[in-house]
Amino acid sequence: MSQALARPPLGFGTRLAYAVGATANSVKLRGLSTFLLIFYNQVVGLPAETVGAILMGALIFDAFVDPTVGQISDNFRSKLGRRHPFMYMAAVPVSVAYFLLWNPPKDWSHEAIAAYLVACLLAVRLFDTFFELPHNALAPELAKDYQERTRLLSMRALFTVAGGLGMTVAAYQFFLKEHPDGSGGVLAREGYLGYSICAALIIFSTILISTRGTQSQIPYLRQAPIRKITFSGMAKEIYATLNNRAFVVATLTGMFIAVAMGARNGLELYIGLFFWGLKQSQLALMTSAGVAGSLLGVLMAPTVVKRIGKKYGAIIMFAGALTVGLAPIAARLVGMMPPNGSQALIAILLAETFVNAVLAAATGVILVALTSDVIEDAEVKTGRRSEGLLLSADNLFKKIVSGLGIFISTAILKAIEFPIGAKRGQVDPQIVHDLGLAFLPTVTVLYGLAIVCLFAFNIDKAKHEANLAKLSEAAALAEEGGVDQEAGGLGGLAGGAAPEGLRSIRS
Repeated sequence: MSQALARPPLGFGTRLAYAVGATANSVKLRGLSTFLLIFYNQVVGLPAETVGAILMGALIFDAFVDPTVGQISDNFRSKLGRRHPFMYMAAVPVSVAYFLLWNPPKDWSHEAIAAYLVACLLAVRLFDTFFELPHNALAPELAKDYQERTRLLSMRALFTVAGGLGMTVAAYQFFLKEHPDGSGGVLAREGYLGYSICAALIIFSTILISTRGTQSQIPYLRQAPIRKITFSGMAKEIYATLNNRAFVVATLTGMFIAVAMGARNGLELYIGLFFWGLKQSQLALMTSAGVAGSLLGVLMAPTVVKRIGKKYGAIIMFAGALTVGLAPIAARLVGMMPPNGSQALIAILLAETFVNAVLAAATGVILVALTSDVIEDAEVKTGRRSEGLLLSADNLFKKIVSGLGIFISTAILKAIEFPIGAKRGQVDPQIVHDLGLAFLPTVTVLYGLAIVCLFAFNIDKAKHEANLAKLSEAAALAEEGGVDQEAGGLGGLAGGAAPEGLRSIRS
């Protein structure tokens, strides 16, 4: 593989441009997780189980697209490097598809609307992958140092929060605003046109800003090797790269989180509107508290890592977020919370939202940084730089099982017989109680299993720095002796042989 030029210190402008790109994906993900189920179920009128099945199928499709795009971008050669051509290619189609998703025809049958939803979702998922996966793969190359990487990812997380939660606040307060007489809001169709136009423009512009803003770094990034690609060689390469303990642990952790988040996100608005009886202005207030808390958590993450490391920092923050996030629901189920509509309830939920967001955001940053450290560990063992493959494979498993989480949320709604066209305060209290009763143990068990998995992660700061030293030594040897690092020079240094052939919280 061609060696990159020695990079000067990464400037603030480049870091900022890279981080801005997170806005596109966070606007999309937050919209899909917060509004899509309730929009197509309660507004458009599709049965919840139909929407859930479509969402699950789209995620499975996306999961298998990811490794293909990742492997291609790892080995793609162009004047714009390995990643940037795909990032530019995504801007227009993903923006248009996202707009269309929220504007289905009004007079079509349920079957036709379901087909429309499938087509739009697949397009959004496919073209989003063209940007998000190469964009994520840039981070480990832009920042290789243990602490520097966490700082870069923290900056990216700031824009994740500002984009996703900020757009949610804008939706509640402006585009989907509830009128004084109770009309409008997320349960009315008319506001989704303005929302979708604004979101599509943000997605388009931030993709272009981030791609253009990081283009100057192309000479300092790795170039894909010139080699013949064979199917058997590719299969061996994929197996060798993914056969890594740290990767397996990180992937299992992500899978449990993905299932939990799929279930939680699908029910989030149902919990807010019907379990807590919140008005949309109050939901916006909660989201604003979440934004403030998330920003603080993102800023905290580098300090947490510096003091106690990524592994135990993630475990402690994660466990705290889970405890705080579920405490109010548990208290309500045993009759220990103030009644809906009271100021005391709002104050408690605001405090919980803020503290939970601090802990969850810090956890999210640390988990991404922790997973990124697998890249150098795999390179030491295989002699290949495969950010795209590792990150896409991680996404594959998470997206497959996150579809299960969405299925769980819709199955819960069906099991408790939650009505279509429901109004806040008019749903049978027993159904509302059953909603919380099903939500609590589901999320507790899934997030709890993710925390347990983290104890097996085996890359700390010392091991990461040792990996960087080995890679640096191998690169120096390749420069001096003309050794093809990609063909196994590093594998010998690392004590193993390189194989033949080709070688992405609120709890």
